[in-house]
Amino acid sequence: MNSHNCSSNDVELEQKVRTSKSRNLHACEIGDEGDIVADDLIWSLYRRMFQIRYVEESFLRLYDRGLIFGTVHTCIGQEVCAVAVTGALDSKRDVVWSNHRGHGHYLAFVGDLKGLVSELLGKASGVCAGIGGSQHLHRDNFYSNGILGGTVPCAVGCAYAEKVKGSGGVVAVFFGDGAIAQGIVYESFNIASLWELPVLFVLEDNGIAQSTLKKYEHAGDLIARGESFGIKTTRLHASDVLAVYRASRSIVEEIRRSSQPQLLALETHRLGPHSKGDDTRDPLHIAVLRDLDPNGRHREQLRANDSERLDRLEREVAHQIEECIAAAIEEESLEPGMFLTYSDPR
Repeated sequence: MNSHNCSSNDVELEQKVRTSKSRNLHACEIGDEGDIVADDLIWSLYRRMFQIRYVEESFLRLYDRGLIFGTVHTCIGQEVCAVAVTGALDSKRDVVWSNHRGHGHYLAFVGDLKGLVSELLGKASGVCAGIGGSQHLHRDNFYSNGILGGTVPCAVGCAYAEKVKGSGGVVAVFFGDGAIAQGIVYESFNIASLWELPVLFVLEDNGIAQSTLKKYEHAGDLIARGESFGIKTTRLHASDVLAVYRASRSIVEEIRRSSQPQLLALETHRLGPHSKGDDTRDPLHIAVLRDLDPNGRHREQLRANDSERLDRLEREVAHQIEECIAAAIEEESLEPGMFLTYSDPR
């Protein structure tokens, strides 16, 4: 691609592509855990990344077939954020608050494939009996809501409850660069810092809020937003799942030990549309982003390591998802009257 056909942002992205391709991924190098553990870990993390990608692409196809109840916002391209951060949490005592783009967070933290697929297909076997849909998921210590920035104060209140209980639990809340424009986010930063609450604010900065580029929405540096409230902030590019996982694990341990909030700002890229097919970006720009796709880069490295193992992993995951989708499609869909007679299937 010639740089004169692209915007200045695209040229910058192309430079990132060349830089990233000129060195090996940290995720595929020997890490602190040692040869065997590091190798098993990267395969485990990639398995979850591949599962999320396959599920999200399947949801878009199912929506096109008229089988999805309600809307659907995918996290295609942002899988590292979900897998690395939730992988550093303890699902028994930690809590996750997600947003409208939360399928990946749910799969990575809860691991409930059937519940998610059935929920979006409007089936009673869904995690919320088919009533919550894509944006309203809840199981165990996972909560999501589609109100922009609305889950951030909920997470802070939850962190206060965990501190009062003395559970040692950490609350992680995911939100995007669009949500950080909401005033309630800063009120939440203030209270979390003032009351010394164990909350991890995870900013998934994909540089675009629906169809508005970040440069047209925000003045200044988003990183400074948390620091102005005395919140320790870490900025990472979400291209290396193992590096983000290790950083997240260190941050979570520090929050658990100190009961002080922290902000983890992850620079990422949304490869799919905001919702369904409504992508107004230049196709050339998206093509450059796809060259940065972490899933593809990790896949290349793992194939060089053990192509047979990679093929087997992807076949197993794809087969499991396809079986789950086929079974859910055959289930009875909710009728309008069933929404008035809800009973928790669990």
